[in-house]
Amino acid sequence: MVMLLSYVAAGILITLGLIWAKGRYMSFAAQSPDDYAFGEEFDIRKVLNGPLACEGIIYGPTGRVTSRFVARFDASWDGNTGVMKEVFNYDSGNVQHREWHLTLEDGGAIKADANDLVGTGRGQQSGNAVLLSYKIKLSDEAGGHVLDAQDWMYLMSNGTVMNRNQFHKFGFKVAELVATMRPMSEAEAREMAA
Repeated sequence: MVMLLSYVAAGILITLGLIWAKGRYMSFAAQSPDDYAFGEEFDIRKVLNGPLACEGIIYGPTGRVTSRFVARFDASWDGNTGVMKEVFNYDSGNVQHREWHLTLEDGGAIKADANDLVGTGRGQQSGNAVLLSYKIKLSDEAGGHVLDAQDWMYLMSNGTVMNRNQFHKFGFKVAELVATMRPMSEAEAREMAA
């Protein structure tokens, strides 16, 4: 009986070790800014500047699309300090406003604040990618939960930014966002302003 319990305990430990190793080395969270320290430089002061168009979808915990949105951003910079105002229009008819305050620090480090963050977000630009990590408080209509967010943005050769963001609660993925961000054409900016 002792031998059987030893085998069961060893099996449980091996399984937990494999789960940990998969999460640490073979998942979205395993990425590091150093993985992207090559290619075209993603300078947030240049790429996330002026009027931007954004389209995206949000997946729920089961992997199904739970929401779609289109958004417009307006970003401006004064040296290494920037403000990005965002207006999201969801397929549900809801409209969300967010204002990011971004500071680019030495070595590409980023400090990020917004009204729905808990504390200050931190990030890093490296090569053609940007990472932002932060805690976000959902609206009361969405449950008011505080989620850990890991937000990766990848600069494409045509200037479009591909954005993938995973949200976790107690270590479990509860949502994922995939979006594009791109400079608005003059016609789009005029249409949005009208």
